Amino acid sequence: MTFAHLKGSNVSVGQKTPLENLARAIRTSSLVKFYDIAAQQYDGLHLKELSFEDVGPHREMKVNGQTLINFGFDSFLGLDQDQRVRDALIRGAQTWGTQFGASRAFASCSVETQLEEKIAEWIGTEAAMIFPSVTLTNVGALPGLVGASDIIVVDEFAHNSILEGAKIAKANGTRVLQFAHNDAKALEKVLIEAAPYRCAVIAIDGVYSMSGEIAAMPELNEVAKRHNAVLYIDDAHATAVIGEHGRGTVLESLGSYDNTIVVGCFSKACSVFGAFVACTHEFQRLLKMRSSTYIFGGPVPPPYLEAISTVIDILQSDDYVELREQLDRNVQHIVEGLEALNLIVLGGKSPIITVLVGDEMNTFKAGKYLFDRGYYVQSVTFPAVPYHASVLRIQINSNHRPADIAGLLAAISEMKQLIHLPEASSMQDPLPTMGSDRFMTSDA
Repeated sequence: MTFAHLKGSNVSVGQKTPLENLARAIRTSSLVKFYDIAAQQYDGLHLKELSFEDVGPHREMKVNGQTLINFGFDSFLGLDQDQRVRDALIRGAQTWGTQFGASRAFASCSVETQLEEKIAEWIGTEAAMIFPSVTLTNVGALPGLVGASDIIVVDEFAHNSILEGAKIAKANGTRVLQFAHNDAKALEKVLIEAAPYRCAVIAIDGVYSMSGEIAAMPELNEVAKRHNAVLYIDDAHATAVIGEHGRGTVLESLGSYDNTIVVGCFSKACSVFGAFVACTHEFQRLLKMRSSTYIFGGPVPPPYLEAISTVIDILQSDDYVELREQLDRNVQHIVEGLEALNLIVLGGKSPIITVLVGDEMNTFKAGKYLFDRGYYVQSVTFPAVPYHASVLRIQINSNHRPADIAGLLAAISEMKQLIHLPEASSMQDPLPTMGSDRFMTSDA
């Protein structure tokens, strides 16, 4: 039976239904066309949409009955396997149930308001406010900071969620501009040319997730202060793994939060759920009134609030020192091993390490080769990185065993004999610049 046979239908036989027309229209998107072609061209190689059947304490995972070592996850401290964190989740559910069913504009459970004070004390700011995710933070808080007389200036490789937040701000009347990645001189030029404006917000990442590169924050902040601008820093990939007690890049780079609004993450290295904005009491109050995702979004479930509190206790304990030392040893192990293979290695100051491959087909082949030998890494291609600058993205965790890192390095060494990988010693041009997950949702 077709929709034309349904009583009251206005669709004639053979005519496309509204849903079919909508799907056809979406398929005209250049991005969708690209993904469709890639799925066909790299069928069996691209290793996307994997379904894991089991995980182990040392990053073991099972996919289609095959056991591999997972080098593709951002649980950098291994806290997803920590019994203290698991127990906290259970304790939170027993106390509060599975959910607190109200927008925070109406009510919060006491554990959440207490946790915000705890986050601020740990990070070193006056105040903090909790969001369900970094993406919801960026698409709610960033547009909430500006108006029609202001500007947002975005690093060209800022995370996709910053770009999406900037689009909302632009739709609300704010001018949105870009500057060359991590380039203070380019930023200053943009700000000078953009004048006059009331206020400016400069949106950057603390650690760029495709390269592991750390923002040139001191230089960018000096430019910002000269031009009545505030730094808005998405520090998701630095939370818990950069800086003293895992406070991130900002205090480490600038020594204070005087000209910053900082977004942190609990779903990566902290291995729980949620995000936060670290700011002053004044901005905490302003964002509660101006951030649509805070007002209209659901809250973080109370079991995870309890787990976050436990994670912060761990970050401020002697155990954290041991976790970081093990993580740092593992990062050093993989970086030195890759450099010994004469590969072009990006990153190394954070647990995200990328190996330049370049060609898209070779990148997918390389990922599949390693997968078949028991190691999962992410094959990252356009549009997440520039075209023909594809990479293997390796994420190191503290609970990776040295023997497994050595095994991955041996597999890469074997793979290098079969699949062309650019060599560091033959590089004449500057290394390609890569930022964060930049999947665009428009055809601009």
